[in-house]
Amino acid sequence: MLMIKNALISISRSKARNILIGIIVLVIAVSSCIALSIREAAESARKSGIENLEVTAQISVNRQAMMENMEQNGGDLKEMFQQTQELPLSELQNYATSNYVKDFYYTISSSLNGNDSLEAVTTQSETDTGTTQQQPEGGMVMPGGNMNGEMIPPGGMGSQGDFTVIGYSSYSAMTSFVDGSCKISDGEIFDETTSDTVCIISDELAAYNEVSVGDTITLVNPNNEEETYSFTVTGIYTNSESAVNGTDMRGFQAASDPANQIYTTASSLQAILDQSNANAETSTDSTTGMELTTALRSQTSGTYVFSNVESYENFQQDVTAMGLSDDYTVVSTDVEQYEQSLVPLQNLSKFASYFVIVVLIIGGIILVVFSIFQIRERKYEIGVLTAIGMKKWKVAIQFIMEMFTVTLAAILIGTGIGAVLSVPTTNALLETQVTAQQEQQTQQQENFGMMGGIPMEGGQPGGQQPDSGVQPEEGGFTGFGQKVTNYVDEISSATNMTVVLELMGICILLTIVSSCVAVGFVMRYEPLKILTNRV
Repeated sequence: MLMIKNALISISRSKARNILIGIIVLVIAVSSCIALSIREAAESARKSGIENLEVTAQISVNRQAMMENMEQNGGDLKEMFQQTQELPLSELQNYATSNYVKDFYYTISSSLNGNDSLEAVTTQSETDTGTTQQQPEGGMVMPGGNMNGEMIPPGGMGSQGDFTVIGYSSYSAMTSFVDGSCKISDGEIFDETTSDTVCIISDELAAYNEVSVGDTITLVNPNNEEETYSFTVTGIYTNSESAVNGTDMRGFQAASDPANQIYTTASSLQAILDQSNANAETSTDSTTGMELTTALRSQTSGTYVFSNVESYENFQQDVTAMGLSDDYTVVSTDVEQYEQSLVPLQNLSKFASYFVIVVLIIGGIILVVFSIFQIRERKYEIGVLTAIGMKKWKVAIQFIMEMFTVTLAAILIGTGIGAVLSVPTTNALLETQVTAQQEQQTQQQENFGMMGGIPMEGGQPGGQQPDSGVQPEEGGFTGFGQKVTNYVDEISSATNMTVVLELMGICILLTIVSSCVAVGFVMRYEPLKILTNRV
């Protein structure tokens, strides 16, 4: 009790000295609070984001495994790739029964031409209404097709028509409508469960061909012009991401233009594909010996939805147990994209960690120097206290309590100030980091001479949904294939109980460091020598 009383009296008696120490500790506390809040915000954002991130994934060909297998066992890699086919819908649906899957949807896409009254939207000065198999430069024949004959191998995708018809299994699969890039501007969307040949078309295609809601459009099999299918237009949609750069799209077909995408239900498109297969003409290529067919070809893309990253990782193991071949793998870019969005915040967090270390080192040195001068000035007081019978360790504890009291008061005030300043300061610094990242990406594009990007809608590589592509400003692709990221550029809170506890630890650390010198001096001094020298 006497030690506490003496400590408080000493603090009140030396106001100027303790205020100066308090100011130093206050600056350390405010700086540390902001830095620790930045680090905590980065960690909290990553942890909560990963835990709550709804992951979507697809099953695609594991080309890396196939290459490793070829290196070990030999064989023709090109032939292996050609023999590998996409998984049938029934198998994709079987994997969707896993307990880790929250939802499953799929799309079916096929390529058709229009009849004489339906022309594809094009930016070229001349329009070729024929099949694209006569244009080798921009032919873009679907995988496995040929450039010459009307018939194609059953394992291929056939010649590309002017229109990409996409069938959705549910509204959830229509990601461009879910994220708001596409909206119905006239009419209404079809029932997701219908098997009727109904569709919605883009406003550009409708205006280009003077088509209205309720009209019927006719599509033609590009491999058999006598095979036609009629669709009733139930709605017209606008696509805010349908702009096509004429230079970037040089050599691409009209089907690659989002304006030429026609949306229907998966069951409707599947019925057409079944009818086309039933009416197909087949023959055998005399040169290759392969069976050729005029049937419409299609591509199926299944998407699995998971509640969190843990379910996604468990599903990767579960599908293997369910019989998925090693030639296929479960892939998702959602986690990588989210991690990439945190890069500026993580860079700021790393800088904040270094800043805290520097501040503590400099602050600790300053407080040690102050303690040295303080002890030298109070040497006579130490001699008197020890001479009247107070133990040296009690005197040392009194000095520690003085420093701890001043430090704690400054830390508490600094924590309050830092908590108020942490959010605006973090957002201001984060904005600088985001700008730096964006400028770096822009510089890379300029280095490659590519300031524009190619819209990826309408047939993305790797079995992705044709309707799932987004433009650079919303996480699309740059001109040289990099994913443009939506960086985290703002936080709403930073200081929490973890930061407060860390600051309390800093308070104790500073007290111990600065008081160690005092303790050393107190334990070294002899009271009689101090009083004798004083006299």
